[in-house]
Amino acid sequence: MEKSHDFHHPYTPYAIQETFMETVYQVLEEGKVGILESPTGTGKSLSLICGALTWLRDLKGKAFEEGLNWGQNDSNEPEWIIEQARARKRREILRQREDMETRLAKIRAKEKAQRERYLKGDQAFKRRKTEAEKGGDDDEEQFVLEDYDSDREQSSVQKGVASTGFSAATLELMNKLGLGFTNTAEEEDEVEDEIKIFYCSRTHSQLTQFINELRRPKFPPAIWDESTKDTDIEDLKHLTLGSRKNLCINPSVNKLNSLTAINERCSELQQSSTAKEHKCAFLPNKENQPLVNTFRDHALASIRDIEDMGALGKEIGICPYYASRAAIKPAEIVTLPYPLLLQKSAREALGISLKGHVVIIDEAHNLMDAISGIHGVEVSLKQLKRARTQLGVYLQKFRNRLKGKNRVYIAQAVRVIDSLVGYLEGRVAQPKADGTVSEKELLAGNGVDQINLFKLIRYLSESKLARKVESYAIYTETEATRTQPSSAPKNSQTTSTPVLHQISSLLSALTNPSKEGRLFFTKLPPSNISLSYLLLDPSTSFSEIVSECRSVILAGGTMSPFAPYYTTLFPSLPPSQITTLSCGHVIPSSNLLAWTLSRGPSGKEYNFTFSNRGDNEMIDELGRALLNICTVVPDGLVVFFPSYAYLSTILSRWGISPSPTQPSILSRLEGKKSLFKESKEASSESVLQEYAQAIDSGKGGLLLSVVGGKMSEGINFSDALGRCVLIIGLPYPNIASASIQAKMEYIETSTRVRLQGEGVERGEVEKRAKEAGRDFYENSCMRAVNQSIGRAIRHKGDYAAIVMVDVRFSGARVKGKLPGWIQQGLVEGSGEKKFGELMGSLGGFFRGKKGG
Repeated sequence: MEKSHDFHHPYTPYAIQETFMETVYQVLEEGKVGILESPTGTGKSLSLICGALTWLRDLKGKAFEEGLNWGQNDSNEPEWIIEQARARKRREILRQREDMETRLAKIRAKEKAQRERYLKGDQAFKRRKTEAEKGGDDDEEQFVLEDYDSDREQSSVQKGVASTGFSAATLELMNKLGLGFTNTAEEEDEVEDEIKIFYCSRTHSQLTQFINELRRPKFPPAIWDESTKDTDIEDLKHLTLGSRKNLCINPSVNKLNSLTAINERCSELQQSSTAKEHKCAFLPNKENQPLVNTFRDHALASIRDIEDMGALGKEIGICPYYASRAAIKPAEIVTLPYPLLLQKSAREALGISLKGHVVIIDEAHNLMDAISGIHGVEVSLKQLKRARTQLGVYLQKFRNRLKGKNRVYIAQAVRVIDSLVGYLEGRVAQPKADGTVSEKELLAGNGVDQINLFKLIRYLSESKLARKVESYAIYTETEATRTQPSSAPKNSQTTSTPVLHQISSLLSALTNPSKEGRLFFTKLPPSNISLSYLLLDPSTSFSEIVSECRSVILAGGTMSPFAPYYTTLFPSLPPSQITTLSCGHVIPSSNLLAWTLSRGPSGKEYNFTFSNRGDNEMIDELGRALLNICTVVPDGLVVFFPSYAYLSTILSRWGISPSPTQPSILSRLEGKKSLFKESKEASSESVLQEYAQAIDSGKGGLLLSVVGGKMSEGINFSDALGRCVLIIGLPYPNIASASIQAKMEYIETSTRVRLQGEGVERGEVEKRAKEAGRDFYENSCMRAVNQSIGRAIRHKGDYAAIVMVDVRFSGARVKGKLPGWIQQGLVEGSGEKKFGELMGSLGGFFRGKKGG
């Protein structure tokens, strides 16, 4: 692709970066969907920034010129009058822009001059004491429920409460500030929402890395006038958004353990029933509106991460969670984590409209799992029993103070929990490890069929019952520990989400259309069992984002294979509306050796299918191959196995000595390199540290890990840490699993319906439906393999060998699902070559690097 734009890249970009930036620009210009893959170490984030923001500034410049010309051709006025009106309009727009830029420039200068004082967090506004700081937290009154009437007429504000979890007072306040929900188009039009880019990634640490990259490029202004010189730049107007847990500055609220508790406590402090002296002192209101404006301007004046936003709120004396809403509309780029973008309720709570804007989702190989995780829910039998016990204790204490609807709905919650417990207890004794759940059987308990689930869900959402019950349980356990330390319960720690909230989410899932998701039970050895809801169709919740946005880009280091994104996220989009790109690596081809290994040193075939994994000869043959490979690979060697269980099986076999005089394979491997293994339970940090120390010491390290485990994503095995990566077998998910069966069945059914609607012949429909199910199964496996492969080669000067050990890797279907850069580096016909040829290639590869 020829270069046609100056992307203002801070360095001299590689050819693949030019291609990537051009592709981003064209996708946004044409209003398409882009699925873009660029390996880690190729400057993907910077390429996204330069491509997208160059397009945005160009678009704003064109829109400015076109706006000045609008209506000119339809006018019968003389040319000089038209020119005068055009000049007046230009001056007005430029004046407004200059006012904002001047204001932001003053703030930048002030911050620079007063940086030291600013960072100390001096506050100009004295903080009021909240109820918690006055010692109210130990008072049992805080656990009592307010009277509840579910049948009241709900105003539009109250409806907002039901859908968002905000109090009526908060919603009214947000509407006054122009930050919340609006009911008329007229109100929406009052504040112009300029086109912007919403950039989304999985975690705040990934967002912080992206924000650091945002500081590098310098862009010219979108709108030019006579006073603007060619060398001028205009700073980006960036805003980062987070949850209350990230941004709350009220010490009595942010000290709470869980996100749910923080959200509910924040809401309580805003209610009209809360005494004025106990309300949150940092909440925006009419009196402190100037502080909101100050916060907005400071937030936009500098590129800040989420910690900076919290510090800024403390400095100014205003809540950054609420005040940040004022900066959304004037911002050019907004960064936020997955849940705040992917959940409709979260977008509404933040006052975000995606209509006509651009969404870029980075690390998008996680996207489908993230959507399923956000809309999925799991609760175990032990958790249900604990919730039932907590409700019992709560009722015993406050029964006489619970009136009307509170008493009715708590009784209903008890009946529902009893029904769920009864169902799971009935499944524990049965031999099946997992299976689908019938809603009818699940809610077959006494009188449960008479309960209006919608009303019960609303009650659990609005009443704060979940947190009050859990908080009271913790309070009583703490009291017991204080008075009877020797016999008190030791489990007095809150969960991140109270179980009653999980139950409410489970009931909400039951109200979804049955085709979208399904319920499952899963045995949890030794004696537990869980109930879970799995979203089968992520496109339903994602389609609203796609339909509202001007353009959507999914980007990642390893997006291959692409097919699942077409079929799962964009099933209704024609292929012409989707652009895909798989970039090569920035390394020279001589820095990668990729090989598919089908046979071991003695010629034994490697075929790690589930039925073959118990073949001890093959396991021994793998050990002999690894011993040989360790002799030629310097520094660090990482081996990925299909599962923790199989890694354990292999280690047990390798630990057996063939005879009293012969050492085991395991002890021989330990003689070659220091050996480390990933554990499902233990943290990976200490293992990685010891592995790196062994490499630094000169002995080298051998790290045995698991595809899909802790080491397979987000860990950087650059340079000496990963000179060779071995993938052992293909980690296909268990095809007998109820959830996999349900997913494949759903994909096959939806494919049939779509093809029948297109008039495809019946026999072809069946063939392609089965193929779609098989593709899902293979793609689930290959996405995990590709993530593990991507752990090595992290920058331009890096080099490594990738060896895929299984005869199935040499098949065309599997090879076709590998990332483009691996396919390009794959040794032609390696799957047919003997083991000795691999050893020769490895030896030459590493000797060449040592000599170089």
